[in-house]
Amino acid sequence: MNLLEKLKGEIDVMQRHLQILQIVIQKGPIGIIKLSEITGFPPHKVRYSLRILESNGLIKPSTNGAIVTEKTEEFINDFRNILNELIGRLQELENALNVPR
Repeated sequence: MNLLEKLKGEIDVMQRHLQILQIVIQKGPIGIIKLSEITGFPPHKVRYSLRILESNGLIKPSTNGAIVTEKTEEFINDFRNILNELIGRLQELENALNVPR
């Protein structure tokens, strides 16, 4: 796997985690099967994303499925700030590619 494929893969995984988190926010408590049906992701990928979200304290299990925690809102705000910073840095990278030869 080359460098660009690896970067794209990491972004794809983060996008999946965030999509699942957004659904838990909107529809929680919610289980793996329902999340899989809504997203179209296979259950093993949903399970992995839930495990990552739980290990970061963003969701927790309940008897009826995943629910958000008190850390979720702060994470979303922090993520927005980091995303805006990354957008600027990506623009700088793109500009660096436009250097005349």
